[in-house]
Amino acid sequence: MNSIDRRSVLLAGLGAAGAGALAACSSGSGSGGSAALVDPSGPAVAAAEKKRRGTGREHRLTLTAASAVIDLGAGVTPRTWAFDGRTPGREVRLSVGDTLAAELSNQLPGKTGTSVHWHGIALRNDMDGVPPATQRTVRAGSTFTYRFVADAPGTYFFHPHVGVQLDRGLYAPLIVEDPKEPLAYDDEWVVLLDDWVDGVTGTPDEVYAELEHGMGGMGGMSDMRGMSGMSGMDTGGTDTGGTDTGGGSGSPSPSPTASASSDGGMSTRFMLMGATSKLLGGDAGDVRYPYHLVNGRVAADPDVYTGKPGRKVRLRIVNAGSDTAYRVALGDHRMTITHTDGFPVRHQEVDALLVGMGERYDVLVTLGDGVFPLVALAEGKNASGLALVRTGAGSGPAATVRPKELDGVIMSASRLRAGDEARLRTARTDVTHRIRLTGGMMRYDWAVNGKRFDMKHPQANAILVEQGRRVRLDFVNDTDMWHPMHLHGHTFQLGDSGPRKDTAIVLPRTRLSVFFDADNPGQWMLHCHNAYHGQAGMMANVAYRA
Repeated sequence: MNSIDRRSVLLAGLGAAGAGALAACSSGSGSGGSAALVDPSGPAVAAAEKKRRGTGREHRLTLTAASAVIDLGAGVTPRTWAFDGRTPGREVRLSVGDTLAAELSNQLPGKTGTSVHWHGIALRNDMDGVPPATQRTVRAGSTFTYRFVADAPGTYFFHPHVGVQLDRGLYAPLIVEDPKEPLAYDDEWVVLLDDWVDGVTGTPDEVYAELEHGMGGMGGMSDMRGMSGMSGMDTGGTDTGGTDTGGGSGSPSPSPTASASSDGGMSTRFMLMGATSKLLGGDAGDVRYPYHLVNGRVAADPDVYTGKPGRKVRLRIVNAGSDTAYRVALGDHRMTITHTDGFPVRHQEVDALLVGMGERYDVLVTLGDGVFPLVALAEGKNASGLALVRTGAGSGPAATVRPKELDGVIMSASRLRAGDEARLRTARTDVTHRIRLTGGMMRYDWAVNGKRFDMKHPQANAILVEQGRRVRLDFVNDTDMWHPMHLHGHTFQLGDSGPRKDTAIVLPRTRLSVFFDADNPGQWMLHCHNAYHGQAGMMANVAYRA
């Protein structure tokens, strides 16, 4: 039985246990030894929720998670899991201070449990959607209502937080509007990026089952990691940062097939070999995807935004993928970055963005006259997603189009600065935690501080913080791969003056220091937003002392 099955059994067993019962009888250990932890449904969480400024308005919706056959365009109609029969799910939009009341109805097949995590929202802990740490899993055939005040404007999205369900079709955008919006623009376009395998060449569970064997279980293949052009192996292509040796992929890549290594070692079906990127510091990703989607459409049959020349449009770009960073550019246009992960930054005009899994960027563009490609280059993977902007007559470009902007000024969050209104106040750091990112492909043993997260005991080895304190996290990446690290329930600042974020890229063999104020009590996951790394164990519990 693989670890996915073990987790499913565990979550089913926890179905009758409430979050409060789980937390109340637990203790966590971290820097400073053992301590009682804040209950996700306890009085400290309730008190913090009362302080959120609300409008009194309630936005109600029902999300039905179920098996569905969806249309990705160009005749691609896989069976997957989706919210209300579509991928991406319907956009949820509300104003700052509104209460969201979302009833999740789990109609997934078999005994599949699920949840909804509201990615990037600093909400009350028991609504965070992380079984079994903050709630029980929502069992098949049952419902659960998430209710919380959304008190910070921004671009967010939501998805499950069980197993590798993120790599199916269960995701949708969540936009919290600012009634005092300072930006001036004429229209908005929400752009969701995704790497797609489900129902085409296999399922995410099958992908993980192969990956978790590690390269150590592949005989002579174990010493080939990072090499391209290997006999009998599917390889990804090398991305040099400024010039990518591969073009776009408008038609499906050939289905991965099992093939023997040169010494007769174990074969591979989903693992991508030799995908490298200078922008990502080396290894770009582990999984070979047959499609890369923009707003749920393949490049051969793209989504189209229709506008007028001269109009200023706000693009809200979300990377909902599981193993792919995207380099994003709009042909014949420059983009002005205004926000990342919901928080304003000092405006920067750029040609392209590097967007890791879980990251979001807001940009402004003034539209030209014609038909223009919005390309999401799968960094280091010899493939891309495509959408079109149409403001005039003309035919669309080929699915493999590669605008010159992809090789121009490319921006990542580490080079941005927080807007004045978003910068953390000056304060002394009260506690520093060293967060070592460990593991590798050999044994597929991704972990935090050398310990793979134990879903049976989510409070064990917790990283302890105290309410009201300024916390510093020093991410030290001891691995040969980049990791988009995501902290639930909070935003942190990169360094002394960098942007406010909830998800940040930590490059291989580097260190990144971030700061946040412990102002939202509870138990919060800190994990790699590569769905397969997180599932393997690169996750920790940042827990408040009771």
